[in-house]
Amino acid sequence: MLRFLIRRTLGAVVILFLLSIVTFLLFFGMPRDPALMMCGKACTPANIENIHHVLGLDKSIPEQYWTFLHNIVLGSDAFTQGPCPAPCFGYSYNTNEAVWPTLMDRLPTTVSLTLGAACVFLLVGLGTGLLAAWKRGTLIDKTFTAGSMVISSMQIYFLGPLVLAVFVYQSHLFDKPAYNPFTADPVNWFSGLIIPWVVLSTIFAAQYTRMARSSMVEQLQEEHVRTARAKGMSRRYVFFRYAWRGSLIPIVTIFGIDLGSLLGGAVITEYTFGLPGLGQLAVQSVAFSDLPLLLGVMLFAATMILLFNIIVDTCYAFIDPRVRLA
Repeated sequence: MLRFLIRRTLGAVVILFLLSIVTFLLFFGMPRDPALMMCGKACTPANIENIHHVLGLDKSIPEQYWTFLHNIVLGSDAFTQGPCPAPCFGYSYNTNEAVWPTLMDRLPTTVSLTLGAACVFLLVGLGTGLLAAWKRGTLIDKTFTAGSMVISSMQIYFLGPLVLAVFVYQSHLFDKPAYNPFTADPVNWFSGLIIPWVVLSTIFAAQYTRMARSSMVEQLQEEHVRTARAKGMSRRYVFFRYAWRGSLIPIVTIFGIDLGSLLGGAVITEYTFGLPGLGQLAVQSVAFSDLPLLLGVMLFAATMILLFNIIVDTCYAFIDPRVRLA
């Protein structure tokens, strides 16, 4: 197990290193001069030259990349805005604030949205999927399967405004979505995120319903499951003791990827409901051509996806005894 974790961690580090090279070349190696965006309207050649020197843009691309890595690992004192402790992604072109603290300020909103929606769509999606597999071929199975196909074809940018119009602006059954810190006011925290949780979990729950059903049906055809039934074990016992655990492996795989992606920023959901999370921050960074901020969001999202992939792979051995990690 330890050797597996070390190998996967080293692999993740290599992937992040390669990703950092690609993103750096895309954003800092392109012809457009970042100094012009930082300089403002009253810009002089002397100011541009000074910004080039501070940002290291007067150096070669390999030297700039080395400085970029050095700042992430060790921090830097070279910025005119002040010291930038590690991990240092620089300062925002738009707000002149350090990128990493900005990401950490937005992270609680994204975590609240992600974990709340994940709890809902896992319970609903797995529950309806297992029930459809248990009642395979019946009206319940056909209803859940057809309903999940219809709902999964919808998009958040369509369902979100529709739910807002019906339940917030017309009927006033719910308050307008907003993020309130859980530690400050748990009740407002919960009420402000109900609508985003429902919309986000609805789309994912439909996908997990189909996935859980197909995975369970496939497991019920496995030889060890049929052998258990042939030995006289009850259908209920075989369903939950043997087939259930085996069906979780593909679900856990997709869940790890989805959770890592959502923690990296639920872009459409946060932008639709005006939630100040990492997804909304990514949209704003693109709108203002805020390259350091966008680079920080991208690398943070990639780290979350890789981290949850490692966690998911580690969970395989606990879910299915047939899986061995080496």
